[in-house]
Amino acid sequence: MLKDFLSGYLNFTQKERWGIIILLFLITLTLLIPFFFSYFISQKKNDHQQFEKEIAALKIKQQDSADRFVKRDFDENNYQPSEKNYYNNRIKGELFYFDPNTLSADGWKRLGIREKTIHTIQNYLSKGGKFYKPEDIGKIWGLHEDEISRLVPYVRIGQKAADNFADSKNTEGNKAFDKPKYTVTTVDINSADTSAFITLPGIGSKLANRIITFRDKLGGFYKVEQVAETYALPDSTFQKIKDKLVINNPSVKKININTATIDELKAHPYIRYNMANAIVQYRSQHGDFISVSDLKKIMMITDEIYNKAEPYLFVR
Repeated sequence: MLKDFLSGYLNFTQKERWGIIILLFLITLTLLIPFFFSYFISQKKNDHQQFEKEIAALKIKQQDSADRFVKRDFDENNYQPSEKNYYNNRIKGELFYFDPNTLSADGWKRLGIREKTIHTIQNYLSKGGKFYKPEDIGKIWGLHEDEISRLVPYVRIGQKAADNFADSKNTEGNKAFDKPKYTVTTVDINSADTSAFITLPGIGSKLANRIITFRDKLGGFYKVEQVAETYALPDSTFQKIKDKLVINNPSVKKININTATIDELKAHPYIRYNMANAIVQYRSQHGDFISVSDLKKIMMITDEIYNKAEPYLFVR
């Protein structure tokens, strides 16, 4: 029984045997093909000698660049000679008494000052600069510390420059004790322009424009405290200017809640979209409002919101 069962599944016809042989051959061939790639595909050979030559040339180039940097005679800012070069090649000049405000270029050369520094001094004087005391020569760009200490004892400032220096110090001292005078003014917040608001302490052009923009969106202020609601206006600043703010004309622009659309209502700073939509929906369901106080029947309108918005609303 078992023998018949096995013979039924393990016996193959001639065609089936050839199929199995061909299938095994193809599988073997597929497994062996990668090992023969190197015989059919030529690979590029690396020239190691050329690579070593390029590395050697790069090292030589880097060394040349480093040598040139070390041998430079000037600092990185390329403005004045480096300290090493300066101390090796500085000029030894003769010493004599001189006024730096009137000394000529030849006189500076006699003192041992370099051409570049002399040009800096002449340029400073030509633009109206003055030396008021001997130590002022220490401000000259390019003049080294040892040169300054060597020259200062020989500086003699003319009497006119010294007097001008003293006068300027006295003037500055007087200015320091001058107390600014402020004129107390009042500003009508419903009619003032930016220039009027700028006269208030702590109010610049930006804050002035923001106050006016807020006023225009509201339709006018009905009380001074509303100014404190201006965007980015510090409370400390408002407290400073509060006493200077007045309202000569408290009338404001009002909105008819029986005819206004959602867009017209939500444009007001005190009425958000949800509130505007609720007003219009309530009106469409219950008819026109008899009075502004009917808005209190809308659940989302709190007493706080109603009290702020009420002066800007009316019915007709």
